[in-house]
Amino acid sequence: MTTSASSSSGGEPLVIVAPLSGIIVPLDRVPDPAFAQRLVGDGISIDPMSERVLAPCDATVLQVHRASHAVTLSARGLEIIVHVGLDTVMLKGDGFTALVKSGDIVRSGDPLLSFDADLVARRARSLLTQVIVSNVERVSSIQPSDGFVTAGRDTLMRIMLNATSDSAAASTSPDGQGANAVRSRPIVITAAGGLHARPAAMIAAAARRFAAELRLLKGTREANARSVVSIMALEAGEGEEITVAATGSDAAAAIDAISRLLAGDAPSDAGPSPGSAPARTAAPAAPPLRQRPDEPGLLRGVPASPGVAVGKVHHLRHEEAVVEEHAADPQQERRALDAALASAHAQLGALRAGLSANPDRAAIFAAHEELLGDPELLEQASAGIREGGSAAWAWKRAYTAQAGRLLALRNELFAGRAADMRDVGSRVLHILSGAHGVAPEIPPESIIVAEDLAPSDAASLDRTRVRGFCTTSGSATSHAAILARGLGIPAVAGIDARVLDLAPGTRVILDGDAGVLRPEPSDAEVETIARRREADEGRRGRELAVSGEPATTIDGHRIHVYANIGDTAEAAAVVQAGAEGVGLLRSEFLFMRREHAPNEDEQAQSYASIASALGPDRILVIRTLDVGGDKPLTYLPMAAEANPFLGERGIRLTLNRPEIFRAQIRAILRAASSGKVAIMFPMIATLAEWRRARELVEAERALLGTAPIPIGIMVETPAAAVMADQFAREADFLSIGTNDLTQYTLCMDRGNPQLAPQLDALDPAVLRLIAQTAKGGHEHKRWVSVCGALAGDPDAVPVLLGLGVDDLSVDIPVVPAVKARVRSLSMLDCRAIARAALDADDGAGVRAIVARHRA
Repeated sequence: MTTSASSSSGGEPLVIVAPLSGIIVPLDRVPDPAFAQRLVGDGISIDPMSERVLAPCDATVLQVHRASHAVTLSARGLEIIVHVGLDTVMLKGDGFTALVKSGDIVRSGDPLLSFDADLVARRARSLLTQVIVSNVERVSSIQPSDGFVTAGRDTLMRIMLNATSDSAAASTSPDGQGANAVRSRPIVITAAGGLHARPAAMIAAAARRFAAELRLLKGTREANARSVVSIMALEAGEGEEITVAATGSDAAAAIDAISRLLAGDAPSDAGPSPGSAPARTAAPAAPPLRQRPDEPGLLRGVPASPGVAVGKVHHLRHEEAVVEEHAADPQQERRALDAALASAHAQLGALRAGLSANPDRAAIFAAHEELLGDPELLEQASAGIREGGSAAWAWKRAYTAQAGRLLALRNELFAGRAADMRDVGSRVLHILSGAHGVAPEIPPESIIVAEDLAPSDAASLDRTRVRGFCTTSGSATSHAAILARGLGIPAVAGIDARVLDLAPGTRVILDGDAGVLRPEPSDAEVETIARRREADEGRRGRELAVSGEPATTIDGHRIHVYANIGDTAEAAAVVQAGAEGVGLLRSEFLFMRREHAPNEDEQAQSYASIASALGPDRILVIRTLDVGGDKPLTYLPMAAEANPFLGERGIRLTLNRPEIFRAQIRAILRAASSGKVAIMFPMIATLAEWRRARELVEAERALLGTAPIPIGIMVETPAAAVMADQFAREADFLSIGTNDLTQYTLCMDRGNPQLAPQLDALDPAVLRLIAQTAKGGHEHKRWVSVCGALAGDPDAVPVLLGLGVDDLSVDIPVVPAVKARVRSLSMLDCRAIARAALDADDGAGVRAIVARHRA
């Protein structure tokens, strides 16, 4: 940001008067990178000597933070944030009193909030108060004052606006009521967690299909419906109301499509997506280190990825790319930016392909690709180039401004996506500056220590050199943490900032289970951990070496172990892991993140390629499209439902869209000529649903003239489990999906983090339904499998075998461990364990029974 007015400035400057009395402090000296690096926006800080915050100009109150420590104002198109103290959000309002509310009109000098300086100073990191302009793209320059200022009297800074800012602010109606505008009725957001990253991306993708200008309105705030960042910045939470406004020839159709998405239930960003197995279920985690109360050196944080590691501190810091601000040829700079964006898209595509073994982790980089196309981000960068800036300078200004908006939000999940924006932005910036090929050198046995870790950093960590990492920011829900869990790397987030003071090479123990780091442990402690790690690594090596051998119990019972996959690229990994086929192909990978359904030929080619890669002897069980509820599709509008998990999802949805269902069935039947292919239907609850679906398969098979293939059902509802004997009379096999079966049996939403400790698939109620399913299937000589996350739980394996389950289908990485677990068991013991488990009080009781037999 320049410090003097430029010729492009528009009109008179906006004068910002000091909201507090105190000494002016430049943002660079604020001990918080969010402000010092201008991620939130540009402005100035005050070391306060008064306790009442006054309005710094005539403005409208946009938002009062629920912790009452910050107020956002709107003046002449600028968003001005007054933020009292550092880390004061953690006080949750203690010591603060809001004196205004959203929508109030204030004059310069009017009181906004008051605070107890003594209380806040004792409990917060600092009283430094920041006055920030968040939408810096509207600003030409800021002229700060210095020295001591008196509240309500002295000028804090003068802000010169871009020439178009005032007119744009005046011509843009805050409620979207332009000429020929159409508005929707108020829509209640039902998405768990509100309009966070995933539903925002879905809405933005849908909005781009229409020519109409689309805005989302929430009170006095609005968002560009084509912009993921703008939508998230609304902070639209579950249960809040949104109105859609549109102008254009297809405005009515656009409003209808966006309204349907807003009213539908969208997936949560708060953790692993439903259906994904825990990343490290195959082996028991190392026990948490005992924490001695007299250990002053122990650094505490939040568990982000399980496991214990011993290593040496390595500080990971990225050099800030040096960019030139001005450029002579805007067209050349535009071409340079376009080329860098294309290169970044290619890099992200490669990262996504490298993580294809887990669609949930690959989706992180699919979301990064979506951010690269964010229209507001691209427009801000283009505006900077038009103003005479270099591509690198304009891009950096644009993405840091967007990241700052996200970082300032009150919702942890929304604010956590600021790291994604910085990661995406930094990727393009380094390409523009020519530094994108340089990777930091990481020594062996490293415990990475950093303020933050970008998702691309986490995905590219060399597992042979990195033993774990800890960050002073972030959380267990961050994308870096999710990637760490998938890679099996112990991690701790939000750790004590004193970790940054540890000398490089310092020996430490990182405990991802307890969320702590112990510097300079004793030799005895290191030896204990090393022995455990060595034993675990040796065991994994032995398991992988014999993974191709059958999984046969001590007393001669053969159990087939299959793999769950969600992409064509995983087929080769199935064979390498020793799986005997694919027990669950989640066909949704062909239908997600696109604007229309895949056609029959595309599907047939994908299914056939997987079957061919598996070879003639390994089965491929393809689950038909399982969407709805927690997995909506942008091109498949669904009516709003009070309870989507009990509504139109799975087989119910596809039966109501026969054109999509028939195309998929034909594709599967055509692919059957390439290998051993079977088909199964999700979310079956009634015999009528099963029979309608089977009849469609038989009708299409007759038209194609293909041979019969096995047709089965997923047992995910208590109704299907109770009626298993009747389903088994007609279906060729039964596959139990324990994730949904547990949710519906215990009446607990598996996406609710508060219920997670109680949502145990080893609960005896769930086990009794599994036993009933196995019994019903065996009465008619049908094979019964489990393909849910429970199949990969080492405690569950003996229970499932004892209940009569024939096959287990698990995530690829745990196939060798599950096969090894089967080989260690006798069916006699398994049946005894299962009988005792059915009479246990709860899941914990079942695990105790398994532990006693292990001992």
